[in-house]
Amino acid sequence: MENKRVLVTGGAGFIGSNIANRLAADNDVLVVDDCYLGTPDNLDDAIEFHDQSVLAEDLPTDVDVVFHLAALSSYAMHEEDPRHGARVNVEGFVNVVEQARQDGCDTVVYASTSSIYGDRTNPSPEDMAVTVNTGYEASKLARERYAEYFGNHYGLSLAGLRFFSVYQGYGGAEEHKGEYANVIAQFADDIANGEAPVLYGDGTQTRDFTHVSDVVSGAVQAAEHELEGIYNVGTGVSYSFNTVVEMLNNELGTDIDPEYVENPIPESVYVHDTCADFSKLHEATGWEPAISFEDGIEQVCSGY
Repeated sequence: MENKRVLVTGGAGFIGSNIANRLAADNDVLVVDDCYLGTPDNLDDAIEFHDQSVLAEDLPTDVDVVFHLAALSSYAMHEEDPRHGARVNVEGFVNVVEQARQDGCDTVVYASTSSIYGDRTNPSPEDMAVTVNTGYEASKLARERYAEYFGNHYGLSLAGLRFFSVYQGYGGAEEHKGEYANVIAQFADDIANGEAPVLYGDGTQTRDFTHVSDVVSGAVQAAEHELEGIYNVGTGVSYSFNTVVEMLNNELGTDIDPEYVENPIPESVYVHDTCADFSKLHEATGWEPAISFEDGIEQVCSGY
């Protein structure tokens, strides 16, 4: 993507800042972030930063493309106050898209979630039946329905990306998030500092860990192709938390056992296993993950 005016909401956060920084060299990039989960320290100096909520009425939406990453992005953030979660994740999405539409922007790429697939050890296709068990999941599914409305009613091109366990080390853009950072960054930092990583349950839960640079390339290609509908962004391969700890120990030259604790998230809503079927995005754009998990673990650990 080149010579475009681009808005990234949640652009000072983890995924958002990676997208903004990737595009800043060849595009005019604006970022909106209220700094609840993000920090402008993550951003390239060339980026125009706006300290705003996605609920604001005067957003800088006179752009060619919107990447909407802003969200309350965890189970806990929604269960504490479901109404606030709905305002930020649903009303905030509608507010951004509507302002962009009025300003003449017709291409939006937005974050949905893979957690609505529930427990899946086989790759999950986009057209399988999904279930909502948490406020977070409900808010992301609501986004998909509002995107369908904007596409059908106004002819906008909206691509919803169901991300699978996006990771990067603290050398990236997540250290400031602390307990809300991705588990691989947290595990690596604990082990590198001689502390036991804390695993819920017995550590056998599995995730399709997807490196943030692959997520960025998927999002950018979705915008370039003006995709419509829902697309998985994942690798199609899953690893258990126990295996992650073992790989981190091997890479760091350490031998630190994890600490197992009772899962604070109710078993009825906790997603134990995830795995992506990314064939739809591949067929539409040619996208496929470029960073193997072994290489990703090596990158995470390289800073130590």
